[in-house]
Amino acid sequence: MPNRPRPTLLLFVRHGLTPTTGVELYGRRPGVHLSEAGAQQAQRAAERIAALRKRVAAVYASPLERAQETAAPIAAAVGRTVRTHEGLNEADMGRWTGRKLSQLRKLAAWSQVQRYPSGFGFPDGETFRQMQGRISATASELASRHRGSTVVAVSHADPIRALVADAMGTHLDLFQRVVVSPCSVTAILYTHDGPVVLATNSTSDLTALSPA
Repeated sequence: MPNRPRPTLLLFVRHGLTPTTGVELYGRRPGVHLSEAGAQQAQRAAERIAALRKRVAAVYASPLERAQETAAPIAAAVGRTVRTHEGLNEADMGRWTGRKLSQLRKLAAWSQVQRYPSGFGFPDGETFRQMQGRISATASELASRHRGSTVVAVSHADPIRALVADAMGTHLDLFQRVVVSPCSVTAILYTHDGPVVLATNSTSDLTALSPA
């Protein structure tokens, strides 16, 4: 029987807090940086991931500033440079980009975002299905590129939630039930038999991660 390829551990990190986290749906708007608290969160995430330093083959990040700023201390802690990957980007929110959440919650479409996201598309932007397909394809690409190693990928809340739903075979309409806090780690092991979700929304020790 031929040897099966070694599994790859992908650590998906949500970027840290910004001055408008929870206030604006800033999407891909440029110029959104980490707040002081967010920078501290990124440093703590780097310290946790540093325990896996010898296993980390690469650190990738969304092109947006807040993701790059979160990835920088992580890359430094594991002796790598940050590689930018468009597939890790936030959802393209089209005309909703930069709008206040308090305004968006008053729209009839907001209910669809919460209850039927698989049928929703941002005006002049992506659909949630497109976003899920993009992040899932990116995860598969990174797992194949760094087979048998550990990879850190800094992204955004909705793409990470959608990826967890895909990995677990859960319908996209339920992806909002997954909590992904700023600078939390979601660990997914990509094996020959498919993905295994080891942790979601983790803010604790990562050294004990292993499949049951």
